[in-house]
Amino acid sequence: MTSSSAPAGAPRTAGRLSRRSKGAGPQPYDFRRPTKLSREHARTLQMTYETFARQYTTLLTSSLRAISQVSLVSIEQLSYDEYIAQIGNPTLLTMVTLSPLPGITLLEIPVDMALACIDHLLGGPGGAQPQRELSEIETVLFRGLLDRILGEFRYSFDTVKKIEPKAGAIEYNPQFAQAAAPSDPMVVVSLEMKVGSQECIATMCLPFAAVMQALQKADEAAALTPAERMAKELALRNLTGGLLGAKLPVVVRFGTTQMYPEQIVALEPGDVVSLGHPVNRPLTVSTNGITLAHAVPGNHGARLACLVVDPPREDARR
Repeated sequence: MTSSSAPAGAPRTAGRLSRRSKGAGPQPYDFRRPTKLSREHARTLQMTYETFARQYTTLLTSSLRAISQVSLVSIEQLSYDEYIAQIGNPTLLTMVTLSPLPGITLLEIPVDMALACIDHLLGGPGGAQPQRELSEIETVLFRGLLDRILGEFRYSFDTVKKIEPKAGAIEYNPQFAQAAAPSDPMVVVSLEMKVGSQECIATMCLPFAAVMQALQKADEAAALTPAERMAKELALRNLTGGLLGAKLPVVVRFGTTQMYPEQIVALEPGDVVSLGHPVNRPLTVSTNGITLAHAVPGNHGARLACLVVDPPREDARR
């Protein structure tokens, strides 16, 4: 697709389309930062996002009641700084968490496309839109659509890893979206969106480390036979059971106090050392130096014992 196929009045969008389209010519290669995505991993991501594009298309068409089309354009590895430098300003950037994967994912949709989608949601004709921030009502409507988009992404990503996407803050200036360090590697996915007469390139920027973690776990799961998978699960259960049944030394302690060396050397039987531990403060129950609970001293028959209680309030510690 060339820039001549873009609608009139959208030079920035058309430029981005021609710059990212397939068959755009040779791309520069930085030998100082070689691509780390293997061919197999790139293929897995391609199938995942092609599925997402199909689901995205169905969602837009049914929700906006307008002829829509979403297709995968490219999957690239860029630094976060490079990604921020190449997207438009203003644009609509949503910070998304993909629990349990670490890091922040950015979903970018040009402002005019977001406004066109909202116009269709309200029964309007769509068409060219101004470059401005969304109002409060428009933001609520867009977040509703965004939640459904992320639901489709969760379904598409299930073949790689089960995730729970959750939309966070929205930024309009890419420089204010501090989702990663400038040099952090990212996986940038470009999607061509067509809604009615409007078209644009939307992007999704994922932390490279999170993507690799998900892909490697998927590879490990796919490489195991059913018998190997059962043996691995049995070993995990045995290990967990053994750890839960292991005995650990537990210590119940009073609060500490400080003394000079000459005071310690001068201690004799019968001397009293003030610990500075208030009588209304419970003792700490710890193992390996880690406090697990709080307790009050007592006895159980002829043996010393303690009763676990609620932790002390902050005002009681003063």
